[in-house]
Amino acid sequence: MQNILKISIAALLAVALAGCVSGVVEDDELEMTMKEHGNDIPVPTPMASLAPAQPVSGEAVIYTTADGKDIEGWLARPDNAAGDLPALIVIHEWWGLNDNLRRSSERLAGEGYVTLAVDLHKGNTADTPKDAMQMGRVLSENKEPALANLEDAVAYLKNEVGATRLGVLGWCQGGRWSMRTALHMPDQIDATVIYYGRVIDDKEELKVLDMPVLGIFAGDDFIVPPRLVYRFATAMADLKKNLEFYMYRDASHAFSNPSGTEYNAEAAADAWKRTTAFLERNLK
Repeated sequence: MQNILKISIAALLAVALAGCVSGVVEDDELEMTMKEHGNDIPVPTPMASLAPAQPVSGEAVIYTTADGKDIEGWLARPDNAAGDLPALIVIHEWWGLNDNLRRSSERLAGEGYVTLAVDLHKGNTADTPKDAMQMGRVLSENKEPALANLEDAVAYLKNEVGATRLGVLGWCQGGRWSMRTALHMPDQIDATVIYYGRVIDDKEELKVLDMPVLGIFAGDDFIVPPRLVYRFATAMADLKKNLEFYMYRDASHAFSNPSGTEYNAEAAADAWKRTTAFLERNLK
């Protein structure tokens, strides 16, 4: 059975006193990702291969522009949906908006949502870690345009799709940007899901997070180490924020990604169950 640690608010102080939250790692996350996944390839995982719970349809839509160029996302919704639905912004890993991400967004749509898989890499995708790292560097050096991209995704879902409530979810790099979206637009986001994205422990920044947050993390993670995650969780507890937090002790970073070779079927299945339950409670 998968070794899962659910961190309760009451337990966090004990974790901190035990020394599990020593300093925040300051190394370049992209460098660490390259070291950890230098031999990875963006093959589809079961996250991208399993069929949605109900029939859905997806299509490419233009939801924003960048440098005069139209940016396409992938919009999916249940075929038999009646009326307006809650919506999810789905944010890709460092590989970019590839077919695996599109299929994963459709699987989420099958749970009863309109999903918009955004594109922060402006139409580029990667087949090698080296190319993914280069795209990640460009993204990290251009945060403001990326945030504008996400602002337009929110506006598209609310104004063009009629979203009743709005959540954001991402994996790895997308998990980091899921958190950034919530921090940047806290009044627009009703639920946030972070799959092992790098998190912060600055209470001044975190105090705006008034929406429920679900954190899914890996215990065997060099890129987003548990001590960093515990600092985040402790800060959220101190602020009395609504954080639901799971640490899969035996899983590695990227264990539930749409693409890659680190998939952990047992941990990913449990994380999916917890994710869908969290979204059900907070968006419907």
